Amino acid sequence: MELGIKGKRALVTGAGRGLGRSVAACLAREGASVAVVSRTPSDVDALVREMGGKSAGHYGVALDLVNDGAPSKLVDDMKNAGFGPVDIIVHNLGGTLNISDPFCSVEDWRRVWRFNLEVAVELNLLLTPAMQERKWGRIVHISSIASMENQGPVPYCSIKAALTAYARSIGRVLASDGVIVTAVLPGAVFTDGGYWDTASRERPEHVRKYLEDRMAIKRFGEPDEIGNAVAFLCSENASFFVGSIVPIDGGQGKGFFT
Repeated sequence: MELGIKGKRALVTGAGRGLGRSVAACLAREGASVAVVSRTPSDVDALVREMGGKSAGHYGVALDLVNDGAPSKLVDDMKNAGFGPVDIIVHNLGGTLNISDPFCSVEDWRRVWRFNLEVAVELNLLLTPAMQERKWGRIVHISSIASMENQGPVPYCSIKAALTAYARSIGRVLASDGVIVTAVLPGAVFTDGGYWDTASRERPEHVRKYLEDRMAIKRFGEPDEIGNAVAFLCSENASFFVGSIVPIDGGQGKGFFT
């Protein structure tokens, strides 16, 4: 299927490893020029090389987007480097930050909020006006099946639920300008060096039971199973996905209203 995004300019946050890396590579394979952001310079450099390098139109930034002013700095850096305007944004930055206490401090709640939602909102405020002017854009938020069900720490589930609601709501606002906003809800995906990689080595019985009890497909997802779906949502073919919430979870979730 021709996705119609050859020559489009995409930004992928949290792209150094795992799902973000896969999304960036999938977009690059479809002919998009991709800017990737991650905190680790070596991860950024390796990914840009893998996608074909700067000569192929790709761009990498080593930056911690959680820091105050970092989203604005990112936009300025891309502009100064001649990358832009951005047509596609994939917000992959997020995670639990290992904050699992349901009675954690307000400061910890704010950290989870900033990491999973506020950075995405800030970048959208900076980048969507140009999309609206051009009457074309795609914004995909990587949320989680935990946003619809109690599957994880309370702060994480709560903020991912807010992210999903934000995508659904802002999608209606931007649709008439040709900007399509969606949220993807991945289930358990195996990534090198990720949680399930470690658990498979250290707690194999836990992993076996999890796959048997929780995953209808009886296996973990693979990064490209998410990355290719996200690429579709960034495409010309996704024009009717206004505020759509798309679970890609191998049958892990049990909610009806996703």
